[in-house]
Amino acid sequence: MCSQFQVKLPLHIVEASFSHTRFPLRFPMGRLNIEPRDEVTIGDSAAVVVGGEDGPEMANLPFAWKAPNGRPVFNFRSEGRRFDSSRRCLIPASGFFEFTEAQPGQKRKTRWLFTLRDEPWFWMAGIVRDGAFALLTTAPGDDIAPYHDRQVVVLPPTAGPDWLDLSRPEGELLRPLEADALAVERVFPPLEPTLL
Repeated sequence: MCSQFQVKLPLHIVEASFSHTRFPLRFPMGRLNIEPRDEVTIGDSAAVVVGGEDGPEMANLPFAWKAPNGRPVFNFRSEGRRFDSSRRCLIPASGFFEFTEAQPGQKRKTRWLFTLRDEPWFWMAGIVRDGAFALLTTAPGDDIAPYHDRQVVVLPPTAGPDWLDLSRPEGELLRPLEADALAVERVFPPLEPTLL
């Protein structure tokens, strides 16, 4: 499952996604600097948007909380659950990674980068517990199914606020995108350049 994602977008783009809502994005701890990151992994802190008493707020939270057995909870299955009383969050990302078996001659697993077609970034739906966040997952869509049997919930930039303010039913949001919405690129091992 998704244990790594990348963030390559400036703060003003995230902030602008709330400009059409009744509540602008707030910064109770001061404006965060979203530095470009090729990889955010379990245990790293990342900028997320949470629902606050006065509307959406940006916070810096660690990725994954600890389960009772001490293992990190970084993905959380959405099917068959209600999140009315959960502390919801949105994680801005420019891509996320999935892994498949190693290519012949390689020891490390093959790493694939998924991005949203025709958009430089997207949201991943999540929840917060114990001061940390986890990504919600669903059954895989057509774009992810060849690579994994689960996928993170990806929301286009305009749909993110709906997850925080409960303006749409959960079932409309916590599902895979339509086919061909995600682009995929093999990033390890790198593809050999073709000679013409």
